[in-house]
Amino acid sequence: MRQTLVRFENSVATVAMMGIIILPLAEIVLRKWFATGIPGAAPFAQHLTMWVGLLGAAIAARDGKLLSLATGEFLPKGSFADGGKFVAAIVGSAVATIFAMGGISLVTIDRLDGAEIALGVPVWVADLVLPIAFALIAGRLVWRASASTLGKVVAAIGPMAGYWLATHPELLDGQPAWPWLAVVFGAAILGAPIFVLLGGSAVVLFLVQGSKPTVLLITAYQELTGSAGLATIPLFTLAGYFLAEGKSSQRLLRVFRGLFGWLPGGTAVASAGLCAFFTLLTGGSGVTILAVGGLLLPALLKDGYRERFSIGLLTSSGSLGLLFPMSLPLILYAIIANVAMEDLFIGGLLPGMLMLGLLAAYGVREALKANAPRPPFVGREALGALWNAKWEIGLPVVVMTALLGGYATPVESAAVAALYAFIMQRFIHRDIPTNREVLKVTADSVGLVGSVLVILAVAVGLTNYMVNAQVPGALIDWTTAHVESPLMFLLALNVFLLFVGSVMDIFSAIVIVVPLITGVAEVYQINPVHLGIIFVANLELGYLTPPLGLNLLLSSVRFEKPVLEVTRASLPMLAILAFGVLLITYFPWLTLGLLEWLGRMP
Repeated sequence: MRQTLVRFENSVATVAMMGIIILPLAEIVLRKWFATGIPGAAPFAQHLTMWVGLLGAAIAARDGKLLSLATGEFLPKGSFADGGKFVAAIVGSAVATIFAMGGISLVTIDRLDGAEIALGVPVWVADLVLPIAFALIAGRLVWRASASTLGKVVAAIGPMAGYWLATHPELLDGQPAWPWLAVVFGAAILGAPIFVLLGGSAVVLFLVQGSKPTVLLITAYQELTGSAGLATIPLFTLAGYFLAEGKSSQRLLRVFRGLFGWLPGGTAVASAGLCAFFTLLTGGSGVTILAVGGLLLPALLKDGYRERFSIGLLTSSGSLGLLFPMSLPLILYAIIANVAMEDLFIGGLLPGMLMLGLLAAYGVREALKANAPRPPFVGREALGALWNAKWEIGLPVVVMTALLGGYATPVESAAVAALYAFIMQRFIHRDIPTNREVLKVTADSVGLVGSVLVILAVAVGLTNYMVNAQVPGALIDWTTAHVESPLMFLLALNVFLLFVGSVMDIFSAIVIVVPLITGVAEVYQINPVHLGIIFVANLELGYLTPPLGLNLLLSSVRFEKPVLEVTRASLPMLAILAFGVLLITYFPWLTLGLLEWLGRMP
């Protein structure tokens, strides 16, 4: 029964993803050759993105992959950790149930309203994914709360409490918010998903003001269907997951070693470059460490690099690709901050190369110190490696040509990337030999997409509350009263973002913090593209910041080393990359020079 449900969910998510791919591609063809388009293509794609996002969140809950704070990793193992997990599941399932009940109300409202998406398809049919997905999430949080049947039964108090609050919102009307917020924050520290922290906080703040949960679902619906660029996230993620499957990492490693292996530190340079490329494609440094760490660590050790250096290099290189074009954090920042996606892609090129170059230079120093071998440059091998990996190398070239050449919109370019990667891995390299494997890879990518988009959806309610409470205005007033210099503001922003990046994943940080700081930065006349690159660069560094940096935890798992040992190995790289962040911050030309040269200055 469970396997049937798993296959059904994966199939529905795959069909929705195919729709997001096919509609933009069809638009390109029809616009180019027939000067026409598909009626309702954009709203259909946006609603399919909502389905992919929410079904993906349910799949992530099924697989235990919903994004959470790193604090849960540091709880003492044993009964205390199990108890914390149990409490977090109760609170999380209660919040998810409240959203499910709000979804039912939204379906009823839209059904009575009779609104249509396009071509006679009613809106309420698309709305059905809201209560279904959140109900699945609630049930799965309960199921994973305990290994025992009794524990699962007791954990069911969470959905019951959520149902009671959703149907009796007057219970919190006029009550103080802080005790309930403390419960939500406590659950997040114990390991509840981040969407519970943000969505639960929004639920509490709205309920104590007398609003109903339906209001939050309306804002979630508007966010998931109102942004034309949101579909780029699942599409680029799918393309990255296709490339991460199979032997692409080996082909690309051969390229980097063929081109740079003859240099001092060639293997270290190749490893850093491969990690950056893979992070760019998959959108997450954790995927890179887990996917290619086992391939690169033996190669570094074989060439005489110290184990501590090698682990530190791979841990820090895992986040290097986040500043390059097609990076998911850049895409999400562009959507949240309403900045042109193409401008962020261009603006991140030189800063990304700077960060990669600094780490590569440290690798050269280590190689000279360790007297690592330097094989001679063999032109035939380099050309053979390039030819063998021509399809992987061609992906970003095709996408950026379509995007910057004006041939396709960002969503259409992302659809091209997904189709390109699928054809390459399924039919050219055949690294994904069967359609069943395609389904599995798609489900994995949808799980990551869902864990990001569900945070984005529920965080809108919290953002709306802060706007109504004039929090951004108060933040601007306080900052301008205490910080006079733009340079001091940027330094304070760096410190703040470094802390945020060390305790929160980059997607959640973008959703929460960007709406708060953009207004403040505008007062200090910080260019919006420069601000975006500073933001992502700092959060990239936050992955390495002890004690909660995500890369430190993942490397500890991947390389089977204590977190403290991984932290010591990464500290020199942290210092080097921090220097790079300061250069990016205080030399805006690094971000804006190419834009100015191309005549695209915002």
